[in-house]
Amino acid sequence: MSTVAQLAVVTGTCCNFHRTSKCLGFSFHNLTSVVATTRIRTATIRNRAKAPLSVTCSAAKPSSSTEISSTARIRSEVLTPFRSVRMFFYIAFVAQASLGGLIATTQLIGALANPSRADAVTDITKGLGIDIGAASLFAFLYYRENKIKNAQMARLSREENLSNLKLRVDEKKIITVSEFRGLARLVILAGPSSFITEAFRLSEMFTEQLIERGVLVVPFSTDGNAPTFEFDETEDMEELTNKRRRLWQLVPVLTPEWSEWLDDQKKLANVSPESPVYLSLRLDGRVRGSGVGYPPWNAFVAQLPPVKGMWSGLLDGMDGRVL
Repeated sequence: MSTVAQLAVVTGTCCNFHRTSKCLGFSFHNLTSVVATTRIRTATIRNRAKAPLSVTCSAAKPSSSTEISSTARIRSEVLTPFRSVRMFFYIAFVAQASLGGLIATTQLIGALANPSRADAVTDITKGLGIDIGAASLFAFLYYRENKIKNAQMARLSREENLSNLKLRVDEKKIITVSEFRGLARLVILAGPSSFITEAFRLSEMFTEQLIERGVLVVPFSTDGNAPTFEFDETEDMEELTNKRRRLWQLVPVLTPEWSEWLDDQKKLANVSPESPVYLSLRLDGRVRGSGVGYPPWNAFVAQLPPVKGMWSGLLDGMDGRVL
């Protein structure tokens, strides 16, 4: 083929390509622009892939007090191992009594429709009454057992939420409430700074006995003011002062979470949000008692056994109402 012919073929091919590009909705210049844009985006994606990955972590929102944790469910089963068995039998008895009542109802309808069976109406009615009474009784027992179960799991769940709250022991150490299990009986005070200061003064004469019983105080000021703790710095009172510092050394950390938990407790106990309250915990971390006003330091000394010795923990949790 001659040079002129080859040039003609190439020119025709280019013309056909130009026409095909217009049929697809692109001009040749638009197609070039699209290809260039695609190359730029590909390069950008490659550059992003080479860049270090940046991950932002946010603190998870604490679960609501109404949510029942799996740990609370397990603890409930451990504390009352035969509750599930009782509830199963209650349901079985309700079903059996309901079936008997249904059969008795059909028999009663047949007896009323047949005059020759009028003598059996009395016996069938008695049987129907027994079935209805049995079904009602076991339904009530199941309802009561289920209500107690829900209340217990809600209480255990609140205690589990409390165990996750944090306390500052000193400037370098922050631990959760759960880490005091088996080591100390915490007494949580929540109220204005003046209430905590007065509770501090009232506890002075019981300091040694409270320390022997493993009591540690968690003062939480609800008015935002720090309570004033005055310690006797004389040499004669040095040992007692050290014990008092140890008794009142804990400081709540992340106060919004403490405020939320305490507000939920007051709401459930029908206590005014402004009322100063106290809560005492057992060695195992469960709430053993609570009340409005100053904690009964003398009652703690009289009722709690020392944490050392053969009677350690024997009477723990026997006094006070459980929330």
